[in-house]
Amino acid sequence: MAAGLGVRAVLSGDVAKYAGDALYTVLVYALVVLVAPGVRPVRAALGAAGVSWAVELFQATGLPDAWGRHSGLVHLVLGSTFHPPDLFWYLVGAAGAALPHRALLRRTRRSCGTAVSGAAD
Repeated sequence: MAAGLGVRAVLSGDVAKYAGDALYTVLVYALVVLVAPGVRPVRAALGAAGVSWAVELFQATGLPDAWGRHSGLVHLVLGSTFHPPDLFWYLVGAAGAALPHRALLRRTRRSCGTAVSGAAD
């Protein structure tokens, strides 16, 4: 959340908006992994992108905009207006979170495999 708000504080225009969209999905990805620690990166990415898409599509109803006028927190979480290009940037964020997660899992498996084979020798 801090990274997304920080990007918007430092950058402006479309770059800040789309970076914020991608980082929103990275936050959702982190929450998915927190709730389900054993989740595979692809499933976490699909879940995070799915939640982000659902929130974006919900914006088309106008309810998040109305609710956000009464609550800054609701505005931060649900946004305000539907913007189709955001859907692409949510996928970018999901992939951007899944790649280092996958690399970390591979590295951890290799480290554990080395430690296990070393202990067996």
